[in-house]
Amino acid sequence: MLAYAVRRIVAVIPVALTVVVFVFLLLRVTPGDPAAVIAGDTANAQQIAHVRQALGLDRPIYEQFVIWAGQLARGDLGHSVFSNVPVTTLIAQRIGPTLALAVTAMLFASALAIPLGVLAAARAGSLVDRVVMLFAVLAFSLPVFWIGYALVLVFAVAWRLLPVQGYADLSQGLGPFLAHITLPGVTLGLAFMALLARVTRSAMLEVLGQDYIRTARAKGVSRAKILFVHALKNAAVPIVTTFGLGFGLLVGGAVITESVFAIPGLGRLTVDSILTKDYPVIQGLILFFAGIYVLLNLAIDLSYSLLDPRIRP
Repeated sequence: MLAYAVRRIVAVIPVALTVVVFVFLLLRVTPGDPAAVIAGDTANAQQIAHVRQALGLDRPIYEQFVIWAGQLARGDLGHSVFSNVPVTTLIAQRIGPTLALAVTAMLFASALAIPLGVLAAARAGSLVDRVVMLFAVLAFSLPVFWIGYALVLVFAVAWRLLPVQGYADLSQGLGPFLAHITLPGVTLGLAFMALLARVTRSAMLEVLGQDYIRTARAKGVSRAKILFVHALKNAAVPIVTTFGLGFGLLVGGAVITESVFAIPGLGRLTVDSILTKDYPVIQGLILFFAGIYVLLNLAIDLSYSLLDPRIRP
């Protein structure tokens, strides 16, 4: 177990280095003069030179990388060009709503997708299976912003059950928090739910064809115990893998969802930074999301040895 964990951790190092180099080059290889883009169309040569000096773009590129990597090692992601606020502070201020949105979407998707996937696999080829898979295809195919606006139109505008937009922190009370997070959480979770349901169905179908499942049936083990105790446990590896892959889906969807529902999270910060061409903030956000993605996939890789003993060295 320890040897497997060490190998997986060592394998993450080149991935992390590649991400760091990519994020560093993002600003430097952008067509045109980044300093002129940041300074704006009305800036004069002196203002552009000031921006270039502030960002360190007047130094050789290898020197820029050494300085930037040293700052990164100290946890310094730089400062916003426009607000002069540290990027780490901006991320810390916005991570709460995004984390609440992601957790809500994950819980919603898991609570529906896994039972639906198991049900579809247990009744493969039946009308129930076709309906579940049709719903999964539709949920995965529809654009996130369209789902968001449709839910707002029904539940907020027509029925007036939930707020149209905005975010309420958990410190303001559980009721306001749930009222504001429900629609964006469902909007973001639907696509992930569809993906997870299809993966669960496929994994369960493969497991249900194994000899030990037929043996359990011959011994008179109940259908529910076969499905949720024996089969689901052994189908867990691809399902858990989907959680890691689904993080990218959630991050991309959060950018749109937070814009639709006016949630002051990292997705909204990403959009605002792109529109204002605030490159240090964009770099910091890309590095932050990539770091979480790498760590999440490392955790999932390590969990494989617990879910399936055959993976252990």
